Amino acid sequence: MPIVAQSTETTDWVSRYADEVIAESERRAPGEVTSVATAPVVVVASGLSPSGPIHLGNLREVMTPHLVADEIRRRGYTVRHLLSWDDYDRFRKVPVGIPGVDDSWSEHIGKPLTSVPAPKGSEYPNWAEHFKAAMITSLAELGVEYDGISQTEQYTSGAYRDQVLFAMKHRGDIDAVLAQYRTKKAPGKKQQKPLDEAEIEAAEGSGAAAEADGSSAAGYYPYKPYCGRCEKDLTTVTAYDDETTELTYTCTACGFSETVRLNEFNRGKLVWKVDWPMRWAYEGVVFEPSGVDHSSPGSSFQVGGQIVGIFGGKQPIGPMYAFVGISGMAKMSSSKGGVPTPADALQIMEPQLLRWLYVRRRPNQSFKIAFDQEIQRLYDEWDKLAGKVADGSVLPADAAAYARAVGTAAGELPETPRPMSYRTLASVADITAGHQDQALRILSELDPENPLTSLDEVRPRLDKAETWINTQVPAEERTVVRDEPDVELLTSLDDQGRDSLRLLLEGLEENWSLDGLTHLVYGVPKVQAGFAANATAKELPPEIKVAQRTFFALLYHLLVGRDTGPRLPTLLLAVGQDRVRKLLGA
Repeated sequence: MPIVAQSTETTDWVSRYADEVIAESERRAPGEVTSVATAPVVVVASGLSPSGPIHLGNLREVMTPHLVADEIRRRGYTVRHLLSWDDYDRFRKVPVGIPGVDDSWSEHIGKPLTSVPAPKGSEYPNWAEHFKAAMITSLAELGVEYDGISQTEQYTSGAYRDQVLFAMKHRGDIDAVLAQYRTKKAPGKKQQKPLDEAEIEAAEGSGAAAEADGSSAAGYYPYKPYCGRCEKDLTTVTAYDDETTELTYTCTACGFSETVRLNEFNRGKLVWKVDWPMRWAYEGVVFEPSGVDHSSPGSSFQVGGQIVGIFGGKQPIGPMYAFVGISGMAKMSSSKGGVPTPADALQIMEPQLLRWLYVRRRPNQSFKIAFDQEIQRLYDEWDKLAGKVADGSVLPADAAAYARAVGTAAGELPETPRPMSYRTLASVADITAGHQDQALRILSELDPENPLTSLDEVRPRLDKAETWINTQVPAEERTVVRDEPDVELLTSLDDQGRDSLRLLLEGLEENWSLDGLTHLVYGVPKVQAGFAANATAKELPPEIKVAQRTFFALLYHLLVGRDTGPRLPTLLLAVGQDRVRKLLGA
């Protein structure tokens, strides 16, 4: 019997794509499958270029197929998630803002990434390995299972030799496909649609000027040698013999020229628009998403869909994925520098939260990852979801997203044993400035009936919150508790102000816990207005909220000299009863 796509109870985007991938795998091998156990390996793919820091936008290229592959594994199928490291790509430009890199790296432009020196001080042998390393570590922390493939190794080992020779033999067919997407320009007019970089490379590689202006290119060659002297790809193929596979090229950078036999030569690669579909056919890829920059009409994914047939393969199914942004930043670009990477994100958030950000939005929906104050709201939302999962009130799609965030088919990711509020942990880290004993004292007082006995109970979340405070919060926004009372402000208070402080101080000892102080600071203005301290918002007039804000501002000024700060209950616990009484004029 054929494979039957086994839908889960949910209808989230991951399950739907898993259904489609399983069905497509069956279509490609009709009648050959009798059970899940004997099903062919389902192949999904990603590709990353280690041309610089691999940022959080690039992570979507991996997370989308990972989540789909993981769902298929959960159903009992064997899945291979290929991650192609495009480390044999040319070094295009020197990224800005990279420590240990200066303008001298421009002399390596045109070389394979694996032939470019790593930044000064790096422990890795070359540029590609340097930037791959952090991503490899991050993917492991995120629980992403994959089969990594170095394109340098694939090409230089001769693994693709037959595919290269086939592409050269059928270069006319490939050129005919590319010709459909070249925009011809009338004399004296600018080209309406610029050729993308891959097509320009193909033109340079062929030595045919006609390629660039859209006319017939009898000398088109889909293969680009790296120079035998300077290692750069600024080469022009001038002749090729299909029978002997003799290929002659010259280098415009250093003037070197040589004739080689392509059936034994491994120092070069297919141009991108040919390389990508070749790999689809070679690996039997069933699912691979593509970014919006690869999915527009005439771009790599569309053109590749036609070229893959020349290699006897089929185009993968897969969505177009939208860009990922950062709060306060524009679209990310590795070449512009300063772009947050998965490693940066994992310093301030747990892997589960980062996974959740990618799974809760469909691939074609853009979203932002917060490095600013918004991270606290995201954590509040995440903890609320966890609570709904625990009490059974969660919606099915949200439950699926949560399950995919906290673990994979291999098991759940390591988690914080006692996940206290990130907002609270950040406030404590801010106030205590790294003093572990003080942090433990404060956190143990949050819930006197179930006191914290070790900071290990709130790690790694505490460490993430502390890193966020130390690296993402500007110095002027950090909390510094006053050393001495603000005598001038205290003496200027009217009767209502002095009375509000009296009510707070009288209730401190009895309410010395997070919940108790929360009720106390919100209750003081209610009591002053003649209402019960536990009166609900529905029972109170609107002006009570104004009175609360005024009272809170007064406390912040007396404690930290600002209008705002960490949540007052947490701040009071952090300052301690004796110091609070001193600063409030007791």
